[in-house]
Amino acid sequence: MRGLLDHSLPEQMKKLLSLLLIVGGVIAFTKGFTESRTFNSVLSKWVSGAPSDKAIWLMVGGGLGVFVGLFGLLGGKKRR
Repeated sequence: MRGLLDHSLPEQMKKLLSLLLIVGGVIAFTKGFTESRTFNSVLSKWVSGAPSDKAIWLMVGGGLGVFVGLFGLLGGKKRR
């Protein structure tokens, strides 16, 4: 089974992809947090007790992107 990032990629490429995942994740999480403060999300929270689906998915996706990016940068180094 292959890891999160393909082992045939050069180390610099893995770091670049990991950094892009972190940056994209932070942007998505921030957008989701901002979305949770909009009128539609506040109205949804008032009616259903939860923020809008879009806000939730942006925050979850952003958090996952940051997690995978950090794992790619800091973890996953195997010694042979």
